[in-house]
Amino acid sequence: MVEVVSLAGKLAQFEDQWSPKIIAEMNGSHVKVAKVQGEFVWHSHEAEDELFLVVRGRLRIELRDGAVTLGPGELVVIPKGVEHRPVAEEEVHLVLVEPAGILHTGGVADPRAVAEYERI
Repeated sequence: MVEVVSLAGKLAQFEDQWSPKIIAEMNGSHVKVAKVQGEFVWHSHEAEDELFLVVRGRLRIELRDGAVTLGPGELVVIPKGVEHRPVAEEEVHLVLVEPAGILHTGGVADPRAVAEYERI
């Protein structure tokens, strides 16, 4: 079945931050939306690349050797094994594309860690 997904509609369904929600699946990957603000934990993903697409706001992704800043409509792929930390001065709305089963903290202990992603 083919389904059209409204990013604005999905993002309007929740307020919590740093808790990605699954909105679609394809080829063993999840497409997720999230709202973030503040600093996340430094982490990496040993076996998975991670795509960040900014829908609203500005997101800085700090890397150990610099940083990238994304605005609306911009994306970046963080390669597997690269330590990074997303930072949002104001609330940012994101789309994430990553393999199913990925831990968004890379396994680093953090109170914002999500054990099972909600589907909306």
